[in-house]
Amino acid sequence: MDDSTMSEPDNQEHDNTAPASSDESKDTPESPARKRKIRLVLISLAAVALLLGGGWFLYHQLVGQYYESTDDAYLRADDITVSPRIGGYVAQVLVRENQEVRAGQALVRIDPRDYNAQAEQYQAQIDVAHANADAVRAQIAEQRSTVAQMRAQLAAARDNAAFARGEVARYAPLVEIGAENAETLSARRNQADQSVRQVAAQQAALDNAEKHIASLQAQVRQAEAQAGTARAQLKAADVNFESTQLAASAAGRIGDLTVRVGQFVQPGARLMSIVPLNTLYIAANFKETQIGRMRVGQPAEIKVDALPGLKLRGHVDSLAPGTGAQFSLLPPQNATGNFTKIVQRVPVRLAIDASAETRSVLVPGLSLKVEVDTTSAKHALRRIRDNEDARKDARR
Repeated sequence: MDDSTMSEPDNQEHDNTAPASSDESKDTPESPARKRKIRLVLISLAAVALLLGGGWFLYHQLVGQYYESTDDAYLRADDITVSPRIGGYVAQVLVRENQEVRAGQALVRIDPRDYNAQAEQYQAQIDVAHANADAVRAQIAEQRSTVAQMRAQLAAARDNAAFARGEVARYAPLVEIGAENAETLSARRNQADQSVRQVAAQQAALDNAEKHIASLQAQVRQAEAQAGTARAQLKAADVNFESTQLAASAAGRIGDLTVRVGQFVQPGARLMSIVPLNTLYIAANFKETQIGRMRVGQPAEIKVDALPGLKLRGHVDSLAPGTGAQFSLLPPQNATGNFTKIVQRVPVRLAIDASAETRSVLVPGLSLKVEVDTTSAKHALRRIRDNEDARKDARR
């Protein structure tokens, strides 16, 4: 009984292992073929990866390394702030938000009545000054007539004095010889003295009359000066009157409109902004390690996040004379013990080469991705190094 029971498991075990050995005998011829296929696939993949890597390396060395890109770029426009030169109440707002305007178009009108009244007041002062000057000139003409009369009277007084002196000279010898009495000579001498005093009086009156003419002429000049002052004030009033109408200094689109009818505005207060869309440009901030070969005029490719699939062309317009941190409100002071080096950014301005239709869909503030082709300056760094080496050798 024990033998039979022991033989049955052995038989079962023998039966179980027999099919396994037959399967292994069937798979053994196929294993080398599969391995060869796997090796061939791996070798092919490695070859493709090597070719792709080599192609990428070759492209990078010949072309790719000369393309500098950044996504720290934004569309900008030199917007114009519209502010009044004078204060007053707003009478009319002639534009609306986001409206396109042309250069010289009226935007806002301030109540002009106060400034018109000032202009009329200064004009009245000019008229008064001119009238005063004319009145004084008339007095001068009258005074000159008086002066002429006094000169004639002075000439007559001089003639009388000369006649009186002649009579004294004629009667003196006659008195000495007794032909005339002394009383007559004394009367002639008295007349001569009176004639001299009369000449002095006439001369003094003439001098005073001439001086009065000079005084009147000074009054004329004063009136003319007052007229000139009023004329200058009138010009300022006219400028203020003209300033009651605010006009667009350039063509563009209205933005940030805050002024309302009836509002009192102060000089210099911000009323709105004009965004000249025909002068759009790009402010791109490149790393300091990217600008070594960047030059003005190099072409650039521009991608606008708001317009997927659209690629614009542009070129480098200018490079900033310092990093962005250099022109910040509080420039960094790195002369400390806890210094950490941070890659700086250099603002680069790029011009957009696009049609008017394309510019119409672009607005300042949009995010961009910019790629600049610096191939034209690919030997620039080598020339700089060579020049520096030549200078070092020359110093030695």
